[in-house]
Amino acid sequence: MHSSLEQMTVWGLVSEASLLVQAVMLSLVLASLVSWYLIVQRSAVLRRSEREAKAFLQRFRGSAELAQLQRECAAEADQDAGVQQLFQAGYGEYLQLQREPGIAADAVIEGVERSLLVAIAEQEERLEKGLPLLATVGSVSPYVGLFGTVWGIMNSFIGLSQVQQATLSTVAPGIAEALIATAIGLFAAIPAVIAYNRFSARVAGLGARYYSFGNELQGRLQRRLHSSASRVAVAA
Repeated sequence: MHSSLEQMTVWGLVSEASLLVQAVMLSLVLASLVSWYLIVQRSAVLRRSEREAKAFLQRFRGSAELAQLQRECAAEADQDAGVQQLFQAGYGEYLQLQREPGIAADAVIEGVERSLLVAIAEQEERLEKGLPLLATVGSVSPYVGLFGTVWGIMNSFIGLSQVQQATLSTVAPGIAEALIATAIGLFAAIPAVIAYNRFSARVAGLGARYYSFGNELQGRLQRRLHSSASRVAVAA
């Protein structure tokens, strides 16, 4: 009895499992691989976005001429530069509305605000890409593994009913191979849940930073419009 138990290995138990349990294990391993790919890829995207947001805010606050800053941004064209994309959207809309004759300053600011809201929504969608899949892997994998475990234990007891004398050596392999499915499910779920919670917090932080920048850009453009209107009034 002891020798047969000592010869049990994880790979041997997996290879001896039923086809359904093996399919469950394979699906969980694939889900784990996909979630780890997303964890690495999303972590890199968020890190670049956070670094860019901090750097561009310093450039924006230190730049006296927004037109020059826009030309520099157009030449760079960084897809992960979220704040930079917001600036181009807001300032581009400002320049376009400024060309319309007789338009009021409030109408210009409202147009800039709408453009910024659209750009922020696009950036949030870009940052949240892949997070629903991580949430799905984190919430579903334990139940899929539990299903494989229940099925494996059920088969073990069915086989046990056909044996005249039940011993630990006859029961242990079937139960052990069934429990591996739950272990793989937890292995897939735990990193996905941790990553999802962490990434969601970072996305929320970046979203708050985007809205803050949008308000800052609007305020700066509004002051610019008012100063221009004041100079026109004085000249008249």
